Amino acid sequence: MPATFLISKSSDQEYSFVLRAENNETILTSQKYRTKAGAQGGIQSVRDYCADESRYEHRLAPDGGHFFILKTARGEPIAQSKNYPYLDALDRAIATIKRVARRAVVV
Repeated sequence: MPATFLISKSSDQEYSFVLRAENNETILTSQKYRTKAGAQGGIQSVRDYCADESRYEHRLAPDGGHFFILKTARGEPIAQSKNYPYLDALDRAIATIKRVARRAVVV
């Protein structure tokens, strides 16, 4: 199964997307957008910035886990990861995003 970006519309009429790896695991969740076009622009931003290590801001979660935020060149958040218990799992997620995001299918 190829990696996919899934766009969805919430009950409050806002759009968001997730990036799912080939194993169907969600590895990135976007912020909310007012329009579908905004979400599509967010996907393009992921594709544009995913290869640049400096765009990933690592953070420590309150429970001691690790997550990251993918940011634009201006420092604006695009999307964030789920919480990972170990840094090596977080690093593997980033490597997966770098590998699949540019060719992931949009659904």
